[in-house]
Amino acid sequence: MARGKQMAKVTFLGLGVMGYPMAGHLASVGHDVTVYNRTTARAEAWAQAHGGRFAATPRAASQGAAFVMSCVGNDDDLRGVCLGDDGAFAGMGADTVFVDHTTVSAAVTRELYAAGADKGISFVDAPISGGQAGAENGILSIMCGGDGAAYEAAEPVMQAYGRTIRRLGESGAGQLTKMVNQICIAGLVQGLSEGLHFAEKAGLDIREVVSVIQGGAAGSWQMANRHETMADDHFDYGFAVDWMRKDLGICLDTANENGASLPMTALVDQFYKDIQKMGGGRWDTSSLIRRLRAMG
Repeated sequence: MARGKQMAKVTFLGLGVMGYPMAGHLASVGHDVTVYNRTTARAEAWAQAHGGRFAATPRAASQGAAFVMSCVGNDDDLRGVCLGDDGAFAGMGADTVFVDHTTVSAAVTRELYAAGADKGISFVDAPISGGQAGAENGILSIMCGGDGAAYEAAEPVMQAYGRTIRRLGESGAGQLTKMVNQICIAGLVQGLSEGLHFAEKAGLDIREVVSVIQGGAAGSWQMANRHETMADDHFDYGFAVDWMRKDLGICLDTANENGASLPMTALVDQFYKDIQKMGGGRWDTSSLIRRLRAMG
């Protein structure tokens, strides 16, 4: 039993670096899991590894499920797995719950919330934070929006891979909260990169500096978990720059709609564009320090 909760028939759509372990946690605690992935071989490998089932389409995967979870790429990917003859909504029955863990726009979330409601399907936007390590260790933070009853039904299922799970409001509130998360991270990583770059230029040992300052006001998760890899110029960890730029684009588009001023976010987005030009689209977000090093 998953933390004393009743087991459910669950579908998971999207088996990327986040979705694959998340679906695995659902199976490991006893849920009856069926998966779908655009690359069928990966879904087949997951089913073999975890003892679940896989299906050829989102519709087929979702038939009979009480909960359908997704973690795909972007707005269009999410529409693709939800809508159309082969989409999950076509296979889901009334009084079922769709939980989306993708980071997408609040607009597509509200669009799919309305489309689901027409079929009696509840839609919960539930973007995640914690990176690949958080997914693998089952300790993600999950920010949710949608109807209270749907959230209350889905929350015990999400406990399989989430440590902090909270409903922030109506449909779209989860995605808006994830935008706040990404805005904060963008400025924090740039500040950390500048600090460590300054330490290098001053002839200081980064590890020794961090051992002194990380317990004070400058401390952060990024500092504690990334300063050593940043010092070693290794960026094969965590969240990729390509995905961060996608997320920051959503933040900036939404800010244009609601009137928020995000000058630092816009600037850091351009710094990440520089990283992409350096061939670092798949480097993790802490690679901002490599841009500074390249400047001399």
